[in-house]
Amino acid sequence: MSNSADSPGTGSTPERARRFRPVRILTAAVFALAGLIFFTSFNTAKGTNIRTDSSLLKLSDLIHERSRENGELDETNGTLRQEIEALAERDDGSSKAEDLKLAALEQRAGTQKLKGDSLTVTLNDAPPDATAKLPGYPEPQPDFLVIHQQDLQAVVNALWQGGAKGIKVMDQRLISTSAVRCVGNTLILQGRVYSPPYKITAVGDPDKLQRTLAASPAIQNYMVYVNVYGLGWKVEENGPVTLPGYSGTVDLHYAKPVEQ
Repeated sequence: MSNSADSPGTGSTPERARRFRPVRILTAAVFALAGLIFFTSFNTAKGTNIRTDSSLLKLSDLIHERSRENGELDETNGTLRQEIEALAERDDGSSKAEDLKLAALEQRAGTQKLKGDSLTVTLNDAPPDATAKLPGYPEPQPDFLVIHQQDLQAVVNALWQGGAKGIKVMDQRLISTSAVRCVGNTLILQGRVYSPPYKITAVGDPDKLQRTLAASPAIQNYMVYVNVYGLGWKVEENGPVTLPGYSGTVDLHYAKPVEQ
């Protein structure tokens, strides 16, 4: 209900017209903000579709290019290391016992090739249209259908626990400072990028490695998603294989305080 000041026929219309109402100010501000947003969007797009502009792909292309370059540098580094070791073996002034000790240390560090019976575990994403295969389980969220960092780490940890003498993830040998990390649905390992399926190969006693995989609580949890949503899981005994030696840098990198 209106009060007397707002009622028609009271002679107050000119006075009301001279006053600015808050709602009018708010409306003007909304239109001004909308205009600013449209102008900013137009200036950013500059006539292109900002959802499909090829410039958005440049970062992905850069990552894959850097990954390829890192792989080539690793191969070059490995070749140079072999040449240096061959030169050093000619006459390094060391005794046979010292050479044997050095060779044992290099094997433990993972910088030399390793041959032996092996086991390979392959993990893969589920189909994007996967549904729950067993009753009582919810329909999958996208997060349920992809391999996560903890899944890869669970396999690697179980294989070490099972007495693996050496482990290779994809085409790279792991050493004590290797970090298995995932960003989105890709694996980043020692400066190189990989997509599923992920293959992890370990040299050791295949039976013992199989037992530690089966006994791992983290892998048992992963197997629920394998059985319900179709995540990939395959374990194969490959017989004797040769793992490559680690060819990257062995320098330790760590954070340092900023000098004031």
